[in-house]
Amino acid sequence: MSEQTTIGDEVPVPDSGGGATSVTGATGVSPSVDDVMDALSNVIDPELGLDFVELGLIYGVEVDDGAVKVTFTLTTPGCPIGPQVTEQIEEFVGELDGVRVVDSEMVFMPPWSPEKMSEDAKFALGY
Repeated sequence: MSEQTTIGDEVPVPDSGGGATSVTGATGVSPSVDDVMDALSNVIDPELGLDFVELGLIYGVEVDDGAVKVTFTLTTPGCPIGPQVTEQIEEFVGELDGVRVVDSEMVFMPPWSPEKMSEDAKFALGY
């Protein structure tokens, strides 16, 4: 059974066939999209000090029989933290029970804008 979500008015998550990280010790019960989003709230933008979920940088999550795909963006295409974010996504999502493999894909379409942030993030950053 596949569960997919796109966040806000974002484009559907494309199947990139990109690099996935295998996770050992999975229980065979897939996490929910909400479980994955909770794990992703631990991925912090070091410059802004807020998490990627609140910042609206998570564009989509797919869960299918222990395989999790996360599509995300950065505040700007030139932001150098892409590899660090990928590692954090794989680490935090990979710790969830039932996750066999984590695949993360960085995209820049549609471009991120401050309007994608949660109301809490906008308040914290003075928007």
